[in-house]
Amino acid sequence: MAHTSIWIISLLAITGVIIRPFKTPEAVWAVSGAILLVLFGLIVPAEGLSGISKGMDVYLFLTGMMLLAESAREEKLFDWLAAHATALAKGSATRLFLLIYVVGVIVTTFLSNDATAVVLTPAVAAAVKAAKAPKPLPYLLICAFVANAASFVLPISNPANLVIYGTHMPPLFRWLQQYLVPSFFAIIITFLMLRLTQRKALQQAIATTIPVPKLSQGGKTAMLGIAATAIVLLAASAMDMQLGLPTAITGTLTAAIVIIRAKKSPLIILKGVSWSVLPLVAGLFVIVEALNKTGLIQMLTNMLNTSAAHSVTGTVWGSGCITAVVCNLMNNLPAGLIAGNVVQAAHVQEVVKSAVLIGVDLGPNLSITGSLATILWLVALRREGQTVSAWTFLKLGAIIMTTALLVAIASLWLL
Repeated sequence: MAHTSIWIISLLAITGVIIRPFKTPEAVWAVSGAILLVLFGLIVPAEGLSGISKGMDVYLFLTGMMLLAESAREEKLFDWLAAHATALAKGSATRLFLLIYVVGVIVTTFLSNDATAVVLTPAVAAAVKAAKAPKPLPYLLICAFVANAASFVLPISNPANLVIYGTHMPPLFRWLQQYLVPSFFAIIITFLMLRLTQRKALQQAIATTIPVPKLSQGGKTAMLGIAATAIVLLAASAMDMQLGLPTAITGTLTAAIVIIRAKKSPLIILKGVSWSVLPLVAGLFVIVEALNKTGLIQMLTNMLNTSAAHSVTGTVWGSGCITAVVCNLMNNLPAGLIAGNVVQAAHVQEVVKSAVLIGVDLGPNLSITGSLATILWLVALRREGQTVSAWTFLKLGAIIMTTALLVAIASLWLL
């Protein structure tokens, strides 16, 4: 009976996170689910705190990245980048598509997929508006698809990467050996398929004279801070250190220096940060801790071990594809947490773990509810007066994600 209650509460909470009934923030559903699990005695408070503590590195990572991204956004760094890309297009809609995609890859790689969704989307919207593009949607779709396609270039490119590996994050050079080739194919195939599906919409004229705003001193500081953060995190990863604390320190320092140089109130940056992401993730950690009590993690671990013992190749394809689909049914945050617990407990080859991570990172490109980044992108899109229906995104995702996923998984055998 207790196991059934845990499942009911957990599924209701995860469903609330995905569909947001009455436009209630995602964090409310995750935290409410966690509280109900404790109040009904389904998990003791100590187990809830244990679940929360497991996400400490993720909270620190998100805090640092959000402060860094918000500082850059406040100083119009992303607007400046998007405006430069638009000016370099010189009136070519297809060249602009490529340039914005490249900017999206860079932002995702070094600032995480959530930053691409939250801060690059409005910047791209402003840029294509300045370019007087009759059909801005193809450029805005880039921000959604590249946010997931480029999210496993580096460990810092997606918070889900920290969740999958936990305290067993591979050192940087081993990470690059495992994921650089699949990332390359995921990025290239996603671009080609997105470009193919948008070819008619890109047959449009755009302005040739684009005003490029001057980058402020604060913007230059933010850009240097991003570069310094990337160097620090790459060094930390190379030394096999957890990434949360270095990210929090460098992000906070950069935000502080930007605020001081720009002579602005710290409240401007603090108010712009989506702090609700932290309790959302904490609530999901507690829910996964409760699901672990039902034997779910152990059952999945046993299934994975049995499958890998029978056929490694079949397990690679099966685990990668199944994980990708599940992420769209329950969002990649809780799916990633469960998958992370399973692969850390299982005794399987690294190629299987790689396939699972690719499924968690790239799989959400199937639907608008697949990842937090895509949900954040949809919110940013609506603020710009644009809408994309779930069905429209699904039709695109079925082509783009499926092709990229299959090629990325297949590329694992090239390593």
